[in-house]
Amino acid sequence: MATAKQRAAVAAALATAIAVPAEGLRQVAYYDPPGILTVCYGHTGADVVAKRKYSLDECGALLTIDMQKAVAQVEACRPGLPVPVLAAFADAAFNLGPGIACSTATSTAARMLYVGDVVGACNQLPRWDRARLMGVLVPLPGLTKRRAAERELCLTGVP
Repeated sequence: MATAKQRAAVAAALATAIAVPAEGLRQVAYYDPPGILTVCYGHTGADVVAKRKYSLDECGALLTIDMQKAVAQVEACRPGLPVPVLAAFADAAFNLGPGIACSTATSTAARMLYVGDVVGACNQLPRWDRARLMGVLVPLPGLTKRRAAERELCLTGVP
C-alpha cells in the first residue's frame, strides 16, 4: 500500500501531465483572459511580477509547488480518493481553486465527492469550462478540453 506521500506525488505527476499542455509555458508574466496576472504554467499570486521574465527552473519550481498545494487541498477536504480522482480534482483545483472539490455550498461535484458518488463527481468536471469575461460567463475552448481530460483521468479511478 502506498504511503500518503507516495499517493500525493503520483497524483501531482498525473495532474501536472494535464496542466502543462493546458496551461502552456509563458515565461513573461501576462494577464489571462479573466484578467489575472499569470506566469509560467498558470502560476498566479502576489509573487507574480508583471512583465518579468522567469527562468525555466523558476517555472518548474512554481508548478511543482502549486500542484503539490492543490493535491494537499483536495486530500485535506476529501481524504482517501483514488489517486486518479485525486489527480483530476487537484488539476481542477490548481486551475479554479479548491472549491470545485471542497465547497459543498457552491459545487455539485464537491457534494457528490462528499457523499461518495465519485462517478457523478467526475461527470461534473466538464461543467466547469467557463470564465468570466467582461462580466459574462463564457465557455473557453481550452477549459473545455482540459475538463474533458480531467474527467477521463477521473473515471479511470472508479472501480
